[in-house]
Amino acid sequence: MNSLKWRIAGWYLLLLLSVIIVTGFIVTASFQRILYDNTRGRLDRTMQDIVRSASPAANPVGDYNESIPVEQQLANSANLNHWASATTVVQLDTLQGQPEGKSENLGGLTIPPNKGLTSKNNTEYRVTELGGARYLIEDHLVSNGPGRTFVIHVAESLDQLNETFQRTQRTIASIIVLASIAVAGLSFLLASAAINPINELTLAMREIGSDHLNRRLQWRGRKDEIGKLAQTFDEMLARLEEAFARERQFISDASHELKTPLTSINANAQMLHRWADADERVRSESLSVIVNETAALAEMINGMLMLAKAESGDNLPLEPVFIGTVAADAVRSAEPRAREKGLYARLHAQQDVPIVLGNPSLLRHLIGNLMDNAVKFTDRGGIDVQVRRASQDAVVEVLDTGCGIETDEIPHIFERFYRADKSRSRAVPGTGLGLAIARSIARLHGGTLEAERRTGGGTCVRVRLPLISSASHAPTNTSAVQ
Repeated sequence: MNSLKWRIAGWYLLLLLSVIIVTGFIVTASFQRILYDNTRGRLDRTMQDIVRSASPAANPVGDYNESIPVEQQLANSANLNHWASATTVVQLDTLQGQPEGKSENLGGLTIPPNKGLTSKNNTEYRVTELGGARYLIEDHLVSNGPGRTFVIHVAESLDQLNETFQRTQRTIASIIVLASIAVAGLSFLLASAAINPINELTLAMREIGSDHLNRRLQWRGRKDEIGKLAQTFDEMLARLEEAFARERQFISDASHELKTPLTSINANAQMLHRWADADERVRSESLSVIVNETAALAEMINGMLMLAKAESGDNLPLEPVFIGTVAADAVRSAEPRAREKGLYARLHAQQDVPIVLGNPSLLRHLIGNLMDNAVKFTDRGGIDVQVRRASQDAVVEVLDTGCGIETDEIPHIFERFYRADKSRSRAVPGTGLGLAIARSIARLHGGTLEAERRTGGGTCVRVRLPLISSASHAPTNTSAVQ
């Protein structure tokens, strides 16, 4: 019973059987009540007819003799037989309960008296057994004046009613049994119809392994919940395919980037092993290469750790940060490197300095990476950093006067280890992770990072971070180095 199909079928069966059984009980009870009401209705009509005939102003049935009271003439069996039938008997009693007359079909049976009748409560119904059969009896007290009070009993056998009711019960029970069998089969079919698409979806998903993430279910014809689930799976597969592609590319790029420094370190270590004692110059150059390549490896590994930290965002402490102050620190840190290349580094911040909710260290790393990248690829002029607010965002723009980025390269510059073709040479320092780290930090803070080629040459890299408040006359730092 662990199968969802059987559980659904069981619930369908239980629900429908409950409805059928309850409906059967209601129908049975209603039919029994209808039969009883019909029987009682016939008794009422017969009793009303007899009571009208017993009125002094009425002409009783049969031979009429004015010298004999009406009730005595009614007591005649021949007259009472007028209201009797195969299932109906009639009896007339004195007020004391003594039978005065009865219909011939009563034979030797006598309807027992009803002691509860009064002038105010002159009609009652009861069920009594007569001669082994059950009868529904209506008792009615009739008063035609002093000394002329009598009781009329009209009874109808319940045997035919009970027989009809029992046949109906058996018929309904048979219908319930047949309906239960039909409902059981229908429940299984309904459960199968509901579960089969899920089974098909499961089989289709199992056929799609990590090597076939480009496949799609393509159940676009279904507009129901299963179709929506299949569409969600297709969207998930697309994301998985993209994630796997990124990871494969990352591993490939990391292997490529790590291979060169490791090969260089290994080669120089072998040179040291062979000729370090004999040649001072070989030893010095080899050690210098090993130190530089080790530093490059350390920088790359630190970058990868920073990227993982930025992408995870686990337990990241956030606080209100003056983004202008963070930008000023980044510009100040980049000034020495800019000065070495004869470049200027300037900060332009609004007096109303934007405040964002973020991690100061990561935000400083973000803007620092953008400054480092700008200094690397700028040979003349310099770098301007602008801090401003735009609607509900704080905007930091790093603008350089370098060679700029080709339009077709812009979608790729934020990928891990990506370098533009003209910058693939190891003559340009760096790991190729700086912009990827910067974008991850921006996304971690709910912001965006974008780049565009400037009209007059150079590149503009723009960071947008959601604003939480502002502070007037906050400290700013504008510096320029030529």
